[in-house]
Amino acid sequence: MTYVDSLPFAPNSLLFAPLEGITDSLYRTVIMKLYPQWARLSTDFLRLPTSGKYPRNKYIEHLGHSIYQDPELLRKTTFQIMTTAKAKTPSMLETLAELGITHIDLNLGCPSRTVINHGGGSYLLSDLLDLKTVLSTIRSCWSGLFTVKMRIGMCDDSLFDETLTLIEGEGVDAITLHARTRNQFYSGRADWNFITRAVQQVRIPVIGNGDIWTIKDVHDCLRETGCHSVMIGRGALKTPWLPRLTNSHSPDLQERRTELLTYYGTLSEHFHEAGYTGESILKRMKSVSQYTMEDFPDHVFWKNKLLRSRSLAEFFEVLEKVILVSKELAETFD
Repeated sequence: MTYVDSLPFAPNSLLFAPLEGITDSLYRTVIMKLYPQWARLSTDFLRLPTSGKYPRNKYIEHLGHSIYQDPELLRKTTFQIMTTAKAKTPSMLETLAELGITHIDLNLGCPSRTVINHGGGSYLLSDLLDLKTVLSTIRSCWSGLFTVKMRIGMCDDSLFDETLTLIEGEGVDAITLHARTRNQFYSGRADWNFITRAVQQVRIPVIGNGDIWTIKDVHDCLRETGCHSVMIGRGALKTPWLPRLTNSHSPDLQERRTELLTYYGTLSEHFHEAGYTGESILKRMKSVSQYTMEDFPDHVFWKNKLLRSRSLAEFFEVLEKVILVSKELAETFD
């Protein structure tokens, strides 16, 4: 590799992607407790205001009080921000530095229409003047690790190379590239060729992202693109214990059964201890259940049963049923 690697995690690391509405402090705490093999986790984005400023405690709450008080968890946490050319970015960065945050990530990938209409997220990939303003403002005010998470473009990839050059030139330390445009959302197949192009064009580390579901995908992406590490979003929701696996180890259904019971049980326990009601816990369970059933027979049926559960008890009853049924089915082929 031609770049100087200044990242605080080793090459070939696995990073848990920021996921809006999911990777809050409680969820990240559970993941780091159960699966400490993840090299890095990220907050979901915090949108910066264009007027006024947030109180100090707003940032601590977004980060998580327990994480803020734990040096090891704090070290492994990235604080993702969403800002615009008009936002009060310098004052926010000053507060984050005072809190001991060492790594911020700029969201350049959010496809939300509301976000785009306000000049943030993927919009900045279509307005390089605004993007330059945002990047230079951050770099001039922030001496810590500064990364961006981007897509290959807004509507198309026509500005891709120019955007990479701008990002590197403004002093960004690394790029995470989700190899789709904003308009693709999550449809089709992520085109890893763009990750390869980025690796070849810039001298800063590039982190691959998009359609990484299995440990084989991890190794394929690293080998095919030459990227520094990989960041995993939906694949991490499907198999949150993925960093435990090796290239020769694909989890069978028995392992998935065992891990899912531990995963959902620990999530429920932590949300209960934090004061969530049964209804609120159920809502959180449903939000992370979308992909976890995919390897089971009749996974669409069971996923819908989980999503239609009317109580937390019913959710776990359905979970136990799918695990029991899949076990019995597997035994018929032994």
